[in-house]
Amino acid sequence: MRLFERPTISADMNDAGLVLASLGGDRDAFGHIVSRYQSLLCSLAYSSIGDLNHSEDVAQEAFVEAWGKLDTLKEPDKLKAWLCGILRFKVSRFRRKEANQPVKNAEVLEEDRGHGARDTKTEDAVIRDEEQVLLWEAMENVPDTYREALVLFYREDRSTKQVAEDLDLTEDAVKQRLSRGRKLLQAEMTRFVEGALEKSKPGATFTAAVLAVISAIPPPAQAASAGAVAAKAAHWLKWTNLLTLLAAFSGVISAFFGLRASLDQSRTQAERRRIIRIVTVMFFYPVLFCAALFGLRQLALHSGLPVHQVAIASQVLVLGFAASYVFLSVVILNGLRMLRAQQRELFPESFKDEVDQVGSKAREVKSKTYIAGVPLFHFRFGAPEKDDAPVVGWIAGGGDRAYGLLFAWGGIAVAPVSVGIVSFGLFSIGAVGFGLFGVGAVGIGIIGFGSAAVAYKAYASLSALGWSSAFSPGISVAKEAAIGPVAYAEHVNNELAFEIASLAAMDQVYLWILGAIAALVIIPAAWHSNTVRKRMRK
Repeated sequence: MRLFERPTISADMNDAGLVLASLGGDRDAFGHIVSRYQSLLCSLAYSSIGDLNHSEDVAQEAFVEAWGKLDTLKEPDKLKAWLCGILRFKVSRFRRKEANQPVKNAEVLEEDRGHGARDTKTEDAVIRDEEQVLLWEAMENVPDTYREALVLFYREDRSTKQVAEDLDLTEDAVKQRLSRGRKLLQAEMTRFVEGALEKSKPGATFTAAVLAVISAIPPPAQAASAGAVAAKAAHWLKWTNLLTLLAAFSGVISAFFGLRASLDQSRTQAERRRIIRIVTVMFFYPVLFCAALFGLRQLALHSGLPVHQVAIASQVLVLGFAASYVFLSVVILNGLRMLRAQQRELFPESFKDEVDQVGSKAREVKSKTYIAGVPLFHFRFGAPEKDDAPVVGWIAGGGDRAYGLLFAWGGIAVAPVSVGIVSFGLFSIGAVGFGLFGVGAVGIGIIGFGSAAVAYKAYASLSALGWSSAFSPGISVAKEAAIGPVAYAEHVNNELAFEIASLAAMDQVYLWILGAIAALVIIPAAWHSNTVRKRMRK
């Protein structure tokens, strides 16, 4: 699980991830946004304004305004369209302003060509200014539709694919516009225009200029609020990672004790081989599931896939794992009872000792104290037999099925507090945990925790699906509020989403959750394994 104080920023991170990091005050993340879209915005501005310097000024203004208003962007995956909207407003305002100075361009050109101009400008600067005027004279008679395609094409290293993405067109449509645009250019100017545009593309200096301006501008009040949300989210990413790490660590320790106990209970080579295969499958299947979710998260962050598609794919994966793991667990536990019955018939000599008799007192311990007709405690230490009834008690454990009125642990555990491969209860911990508080590789319930969670309020390290809220440093999907780099809900990554997710309240209890996971998973497994070794090992 990947949790960190601050997300690692990279140039190939998707728009939503960069926006979330920028809202947290990360100017480097916004620098990646500028680098990604500066050529597009400068090209669109130039196509409308016709002056390279002014077009870059307008594009810079658009990025600076975007920084200040980033918290108003409701759908981070639509960043490009939002930036273009700001730019077109800036261009429109610039053109209205310039309309009041109709002879400005002529005066500039005349001044550049005058004798005094060469006293204040270098020869190269004068030539560049004149080239720009000639360039626009060649371009201005080309309709906007074709001019935008031409400008972008020669600024994007002659890539029709990139132009198609920038303008939301098909490549065929871009090729048609380029063909028509070239025909409209005066033939003698074509090569000159291509070369001049290629050299005019903005570079790192443009990005540095934007970042220099916004470095002195504090986020506005609303943006500061959004930044606070991002900071709070970073804190919760940290504890979610810790929760997952501890759960995984506890699971490994529990798996070790479970394997040791099962081997001590086995009596034939067939049983030992089956147990090793089962432990391998039951351990690595969740690992593969988490790896698949992590891969989907990385794909979503770096490929630009639509958020709703990622949301659907992640939840199909989560629900498919939960259903298949429950089914697999039932089949495996039933299979172990059948295998033991078969081995008794084939190798009776392996089961002659008193400890291996079905009614042996070494196989289980049951309290003599009963409350409401149920023993205070009931523990089983022998391997599951074909006709074994579930272990039942106020505190029950050790069987393939354990039912407790207070606490139970086993293969399938049912109790108010339950720990098992599959568990059901008010507070349940398992590979798949169902409960008021469900914890596991998949936690399902009113409040769910885990690598994946499906709940009314879901908190997970890789995929959270919630009705009210979802929180995850991976994929978060909810009806009302979602927090995370890949998030889909009515309210996403804002103060209201933070409040709905109740992260402030969870701050008071998450340490108790961590401690409960460690204690409830490790302690019973260790005690049961050591007791099995004393009673059942040959």
